[in-house]
Amino acid sequence: MADKLDKVDIRILNFLQENSKITNLELSRKIGLSPAPTLERVKKLEQLEIIESYHAKINPNKVNLSISTFVLINLAWHIPGSMDSFVAKIKEIDEITDCYVITGDADILMRVVCKDIQAYENLLFRKLSQIKEVERLKTLMTLSIVKSSNKLPIRLEDIE
Repeated sequence: MADKLDKVDIRILNFLQENSKITNLELSRKIGLSPAPTLERVKKLEQLEIIESYHAKINPNKVNLSISTFVLINLAWHIPGSMDSFVAKIKEIDEITDCYVITGDADILMRVVCKDIQAYENLLFRKLSQIKEVERLKTLMTLSIVKSSNKLPIRLEDIE
């Protein structure tokens, strides 16, 4: 396999996104290759860092993390190095699961999970609002999750 992905690689990636615990034997049967070349392809996808890691999807309600919020943040750009400093600080906050630099009225969009409203309030007032690079923040409370997926829509025509 060269560094360019082919149809078989895409099938491997899609099957692994559906079930990362699939055995090599089962995967090889699904893609129509013998186990040895299947394993070689998976290892190559890992070496190329196309596959970065394997994860279990956890039900947040089952582990007492039922509050999910999105936080919009405006940074204080007049502070030199504000982005780097902000990023270093939020990487230390476990409740922040995702953080994106965005366009529009805000600079940052973060997803935050907590066990309850009180825990979020503590995080908001004791951590997030204490970060000097934060000029303004706005919380968007999630009422329900309609779709949650980490599966990427990988298609051969998008890669060629």
